[in-house]
Amino acid sequence: MTILKKLALVIWVCSFSTNPLYADDNTTKKNITLVLDSFHHAAAKADWETYFNHISDQGYFIGTDVSERWDKKTFQKYASGSQGWVYHLRRRDINLTPDGKSAWFHEILESETYGTSRGTGVMIRTNLGWKIAQYHLTFPIPNDLSEEFTQKIQAFEKK
Repeated sequence: MTILKKLALVIWVCSFSTNPLYADDNTTKKNITLVLDSFHHAAAKADWETYFNHISDQGYFIGTDVSERWDKKTFQKYASGSQGWVYHLRRRDINLTPDGKSAWFHEILESETYGTSRGTGVMIRTNLGWKIAQYHLTFPIPNDLSEEFTQKIQAFEKK
């Protein structure tokens, strides 16, 4: 093998370790973590340009109210009038699909306004990096309180 072929082979092999399309699971999860951390930081600062750059063009945000399923453009309109929202991460789990092209996550968050909340979502790998395809924010209800809350929701919906 010529020196040029050896050099090309070394460059090709090394590209797998630095190219995000060929990253190992730990590196991929770190990259997803960076995106989600930046997403929350941008929301806290009302930096809507950064925030919405983390959402894919076909992305959706599902809010806590049953009526809140917003495509990116609609959610941008809603958020543009906001001063932001602050959620502090308590825990996050990330799972990858076998092909490494998408992932789903679950995070427990703390908000001064709402207390404990849960964010779940789907991430997709794009040529521009990891993007949020769907983010769903919920308020987890402890099992011991679920009957009381679901009865209140049912009464509210009957109005």
